[in-house]
Amino acid sequence: MKTARNAVVLLVLLCDVLFAADTDSMWQDVIDGKSLIIMRHAIAPGTGDPGNFELGDCATQRNLSTEGKQQAGAIGEKFKQAGISEAQVYTSQWCRCIDTAVEMNIGNIREQPLLNSFFGRRELEEEQMQNLRAWLQTLDSDGATILVTHQVVITSLAGVYPASGEAVVFRLDNQGAVEVISSIDPG
Repeated sequence: MKTARNAVVLLVLLCDVLFAADTDSMWQDVIDGKSLIIMRHAIAPGTGDPGNFELGDCATQRNLSTEGKQQAGAIGEKFKQAGISEAQVYTSQWCRCIDTAVEMNIGNIREQPLLNSFFGRRELEEEQMQNLRAWLQTLDSDGATILVTHQVVITSLAGVYPASGEAVVFRLDNQGAVEVISSIDPG
């Protein structure tokens, strides 16, 4: 009985070591530009945007809550603790995505319309995803890249339904097919 218990403890410890090594490898691939991070904006209560939505006017949009701003800052710290001290950050033009990127404080921020939401405009999805894949293949793979976007974009691109602030680590093959490596919990 004691031998079996010791074997189980040893197996659990071995799994922990293997998981840590795999996680370290994942982070190193992001730092080296071999994998990308795509994440959903931090907590912004509600669904969709108000009827008077205007892209350049944050007062007409669903925005980050105080909790969302804190969550975005904590995500930035998580990335820094993993060794990502500087990244190229591309964001949707929605204020909640831009504000998530700003609160993360992890690098230069550039707006990328291909990361914009098509929630409520599904007719845009197919063309936008083709263009997004093509653009992703042109990115310079020298260093970490973080994409801040919306649930619908991540779900369409990677087949993952992320929570607010959740990130997905992925790679693209030469044809633009996505290989999901891991998910990073926002907590």
